Amino acid sequence: MNISLAYTLVMIGVLGHATSEFFAVLTGVSGPEASVWRFVLGAVGLLAITQIMPATRDIWTPLRQDWKLILPLSIGGISLPYLAFHWSLDFASIVQIGTLMTTIPIFVGITNMFANREPLGAVKIVSGVCAITGVALLVTDGYLLQLAGDDRSLFGIGLAFLSAFGVGAYTVLVRPLIYRHGAVRITTLTMSIGAAGLWILVGSLWDIWVNPVTVLDKPLAAALPLLIVGFWNTTITQLCWLTGLAALPDITRGAYLFFLKPVITALLAWLVLTQPITGFQLMAIAVICSSVLFEFLSGNVKR
Repeated sequence: MNISLAYTLVMIGVLGHATSEFFAVLTGVSGPEASVWRFVLGAVGLLAITQIMPATRDIWTPLRQDWKLILPLSIGGISLPYLAFHWSLDFASIVQIGTLMTTIPIFVGITNMFANREPLGAVKIVSGVCAITGVALLVTDGYLLQLAGDDRSLFGIGLAFLSAFGVGAYTVLVRPLIYRHGAVRITTLTMSIGAAGLWILVGSLWDIWVNPVTVLDKPLAAALPLLIVGFWNTTITQLCWLTGLAALPDITRGAYLFFLKPVITALLAWLVLTQPITGFQLMAIAVICSSVLFEFLSGNVKR
């Protein structure tokens, strides 16, 4: 796969993440239950994709050969992080959680540094800090005290921190498996096992046993957002995100495109929902885009 296509796939993944809030609100489902609906339906979509293409139909061979890696990555990289993410929204604000989740590229870089001996470098650190600062300014419109919270929100922030760390580490550690067995099969396996783990955890802890088949019994206005969140924001998004990143020579640099997620969300809110963008937010968008552009240009100069 050439680099241009890989970056295109990563951007599709970022776009999918950026639009998830739009459709998640329309589902009327929140908290841990939302994570189960999202990943169970997403796993169904991925399983369907594997059976469409002859080269990916055999998902048992990768599981038989590398189950000792696949199982921990599925639970530690899908079940627990996304349960923590959706649960955190019950305690902290969307602004607090959204800002913290944009640190995922930093955790990608840190994990890559320890796992693959790839130095993070001063340029990545500076551009990453600038991008995160821009995100905080964007989502709070300059009122950074909105990120501070009470004791209840601190628990939610802690959950979001664990979620960002888990997703970032998973993105790096799953890469060798993708090289070995292909992105479609490994994404399907980890997502499916992770979805099963979520189903058991949420059912056991909250006594919410989601039956995905009941989506067909719901009115169209309720079923359609769930299907979009499951298939577009999860199936396609995760597949494009992981496939693109695995094909890039520098996974940390590619992951920095995730910093554009709140920018895309803000622009969609302006275009679709006609929500105004303030001058301060425009300045924050400029900071984020400049930080990402600086990172890519610095990489090109080095090469």
